[in-house]
Amino acid sequence: MLAASRLAWQRIFVESDRRFALAAAMALAIAVGLVAGAYVALLSPILAIAGVVAMAGGLLMLRDTQWGLVGLIGLICLLPFGALPFKIGFTPTFLDLVLVALYFVWVVRIATGQGHAAGRRFVGTPLGLPIVVFLLLACASFVAGLAHASPTSYILRHFVELLLSISLFFVIVNNVQTRAQLRLLVGVLLLAGAAAAFLGIVFYFLPRDWSIQLLSALGRVGYPTGSGVLRYVEDDPGLALRAISTSTDPNVLGGLLILISTLTTAQLFARKPLFRRPILAAMLLVDVLCLYLTYSRGSMAGFAVGLAALALVRYRRLIPGMVVAAALLLLLPQAQDYVQHFVEGLQFQDLATLMRLGEYKDALALIGRHPWIGVGFAGTPEISLYIGVSNVYLLIAEEMGLVGLSVFVLVIGLFFRQVWLAWPQVRGQQGLEAILLGLSTALIGILAGGMLDHYFFNLDFPHSISIFWIYLGLAMVAIRLGTSDAAEDAGTEAQSAASAALWLPFGLSRQSG
Repeated sequence: MLAASRLAWQRIFVESDRRFALAAAMALAIAVGLVAGAYVALLSPILAIAGVVAMAGGLLMLRDTQWGLVGLIGLICLLPFGALPFKIGFTPTFLDLVLVALYFVWVVRIATGQGHAAGRRFVGTPLGLPIVVFLLLACASFVAGLAHASPTSYILRHFVELLLSISLFFVIVNNVQTRAQLRLLVGVLLLAGAAAAFLGIVFYFLPRDWSIQLLSALGRVGYPTGSGVLRYVEDDPGLALRAISTSTDPNVLGGLLILISTLTTAQLFARKPLFRRPILAAMLLVDVLCLYLTYSRGSMAGFAVGLAALALVRYRRLIPGMVVAAALLLLLPQAQDYVQHFVEGLQFQDLATLMRLGEYKDALALIGRHPWIGVGFAGTPEISLYIGVSNVYLLIAEEMGLVGLSVFVLVIGLFFRQVWLAWPQVRGQQGLEAILLGLSTALIGILAGGMLDHYFFNLDFPHSISIFWIYLGLAMVAIRLGTSDAAEDAGTEAQSAASAALWLPFGLSRQSG
């Protein structure tokens, strides 16, 4: 069929009369031009170009899971809430499409025997079983919650996204098998995160009408529009503007920048960084400035905790810089509103902090009534209580009970135990050391920030859930690569020592023989 079609086109353009071939070529060019023109007119030039890029990216993702992971990271950082401009019963987001494509390609590769290297079985890591238990408990809590609340299509879809996002851990540890693949994904994280921070700064300093217009242009792909796209401290336009980039929420952007900024800092101080140091310094400056402009106190505190862990474990040179940064923050006149915002929070004086305290009180009441497996994800049995609290640990306990929270804490505890055990072998391995340290301390920062926010287990933010488990998976890959390479080196040294011992009775070394 394909060969016949090709021959028919050859006859038209090559073997036919020249005038007929010219007319056919012109007709084809006009048809293509009309289709392209209609495409651009319907979507606008920017969206049309984005559509072409997306189609090309989709074809690459269908070829290899590595491209799927690259696309997923880029989407999480730069267009996390993008959705198709039409419905297919529901409106799938770009994140949904990329996740489905990623899992589809992985399953097909496994089914065709291409999913793993020769002789390699499914990789679970020591975290695999607890994560599976956590997923099963989430399903059990969801089903149990149906007894008192019927799920909407929105809740059902986002719960499936939650399961897929957590399961990304297994996609990462099974498909990222080499140092080159690990470096590629970490590099994409650094670049995409810096790009998101740069956009946040641009939208912050542009005239507000321009920022509203540019951000409202994303309304065609599911983003909010109008003056409400900009966010302010306590949602009061009379107070400071907050950076949002394309994340719609400053706290969500702040959570992303905890992860990106800490990882970038580790690379900046690495002996063998992924990028040149001036580039990394510029990226870190952009990341931290955007994080500052979010006015997210929980995110700034989480970043500080991540940096402190990074300094204490490895890079002591960070400590003077942190002291200088803290002094500038306290002394510069331009930062006094920011400092006052922090002080008000510590003194429980501002509206946001008072609302958090109310949420904590209600969350503890809900957990006290449903302590074991929680109330699920759809709703609560009591009209007076609700699901939702600015603390990720209380949120997990609300939805999955203390049992679910305990398993989550177990997963995190086992992860840091693996980091502790692997660190003596990974330390000193150029390139790998900084990656593992950056990923691990970034997770420390986001876990600390989770005391004041809920983004990486909130159904409304599946991309934040995804990037948390991506970091966890990449860190476990770094551990596996570091310890396996160390074991291979130790085996080689032992073999050389044994070989040398065989030659000692003859007074010769193997090389001299």
